[in-house]
Amino acid sequence: MSIKDELAKTEFYNREYSLSHIPYDKEMAFYQSIRNGDMEEMHRLFTPLCVEGFGKLSDNSLRNLKYHLIITIAFITRYCIEGGLEMENAYNLSDIYIRKIDTCNSEEELHDIHRELCESYVKRMQKCRPAARYSKPIQLAIDYIYDNLHEKILISDIAEVTKLSESYISRLFHKETGMSISTYIINKRIDAAKNLLMYTDYSTSEISNFLNFSSESHFISTFKRVTEFTPKKFRLYNFRNKNIRKNS
Repeated sequence: MSIKDELAKTEFYNREYSLSHIPYDKEMAFYQSIRNGDMEEMHRLFTPLCVEGFGKLSDNSLRNLKYHLIITIAFITRYCIEGGLEMENAYNLSDIYIRKIDTCNSEEELHDIHRELCESYVKRMQKCRPAARYSKPIQLAIDYIYDNLHEKILISDIAEVTKLSESYISRLFHKETGMSISTYIINKRIDAAKNLLMYTDYSTSEISNFLNFSSESHFISTFKRVTEFTPKKFRLYNFRNKNIRKNS
């Protein structure tokens, strides 16, 4: 059957059984609330995936919800990037949640992930809103750092990307972000490590290697200095909290 015939069949089926999609303006307002970092508005517009109006993408009900949730993540990710969230950060978060969705075995799990990911993106947008005030060289520097967290990052590389001298980009970076380039890199690597500890089963050794720490012991000591937790305690603490929230 051609796409044209399939489309006509789908339109007939939807009319016959009074099926319709959720209003476009409401859907866009929901994504906009996440982009704006507005938690209250996001909760007000939040629509569970099980309600009518989302269309049928699969005869399998669980797979149908998975497809719709992945589409939701794609839209949210792009809205947040446009709103100022660092592209690599946004896509990494998207990848983490899509992997979680892929392993879900119940609709209840998918509903929990749906709400969790929406709140997670809102919180990140709340934190990144001041980034919109960064000058173009600093935004280029930040993007470069995010793109290369798994590699060794030199100030000379950042200077080349921004087309500024090492001394000038260092001073400008500190002036606009309130911290040195090296401190910013460490903080972002630790943020990435937190996500990996919370949402994956990677070992501390694997995370250390992936994020280009000189050794596992260096990663553990740096993580504890920044967060006041060891990676092991951080993972255990967040695992317990997620179970408490899930069962409450």
